[in-house]
Amino acid sequence: MAIWLTENSKIIVQGMTGGEGTKHTRRMLASGAAVVGGVNARKAGTVHEGLPVFGTVAEAMKETGADVSVVFVPPAFTKDAVKEAIDAEIPLCVVITEGVPIHDTTEFWAYAVAKGGKTRIIGPNCPGIASPGASNAGIIPADITSAGRIGLVSKSGTLTYQLMYELRDIGFSSAVGIGGDPVIGTTHIDALQAFQDDPGTDAIVMIGEIGGDAEERAAAYIEQHVTKPVVAYVAGFTAPEGKTMGHAGAIVSGSAGTAQAKKDALEKVGVRVGKTPSETARLMRELIQSL
Repeated sequence: MAIWLTENSKIIVQGMTGGEGTKHTRRMLASGAAVVGGVNARKAGTVHEGLPVFGTVAEAMKETGADVSVVFVPPAFTKDAVKEAIDAEIPLCVVITEGVPIHDTTEFWAYAVAKGGKTRIIGPNCPGIASPGASNAGIIPADITSAGRIGLVSKSGTLTYQLMYELRDIGFSSAVGIGGDPVIGTTHIDALQAFQDDPGTDAIVMIGEIGGDAEERAAAYIEQHVTKPVVAYVAGFTAPEGKTMGHAGAIVSGSAGTAQAKKDALEKVGVRVGKTPSETARLMRELIQSL
């Protein structure tokens, strides 16, 4: 089993004809993902990487049956691209683009809600979602892990890859990179709920980082709603106060958003928290062996 992305998912790529879109379309195809076309209004009717290019998301969905869009569009045009996907009511829109203005993200997220929440948005500024052995939508390397029964949700792309690799012998049902911007379409809580409901997931790895209160809110959700074991890692214990670290949302202000505060909140509800990514992988390994 997997969440949101399965072997039956059909993917289109908005911005497929650009440099990043081309590169990662090739990677997704090489991984076995069912990429069925691209979208670029200026190149509609052409063929790129052996795939048809459509003028709109709606047209691409009608012609291919696509139910997932991956967005590789420059930041200035991302809002319009995502709103087009929402108008077409595509079930899943994975926004890889980095540097999207927070105001734009807020606008297209609110637009999705106003349209009835028919489109799940993952990102922006994220590596996407991978269901090993089934499909891959985004930039997560397809050859670093195997299919298994761990679910992973992470703010950090790099740490997603590291945990997937360190636990490659056990494997993952799905790995979701939600992105580290202050406003994102899919949260830790959304993924935790999906993994809790997924019969193919036995345990969950959650990766957070300094800034905001998402991890504290996730801890409260875990206490009330998650019965599957959760192991976590929080990046940023040594981050200096007031300095943005890597992600736009990763900034500590006073005592708010510190790694220690997040670790304390998670441990209070029974989540085991590693001090390093490798220790987190070891904790998950011990947990799986005890199940």
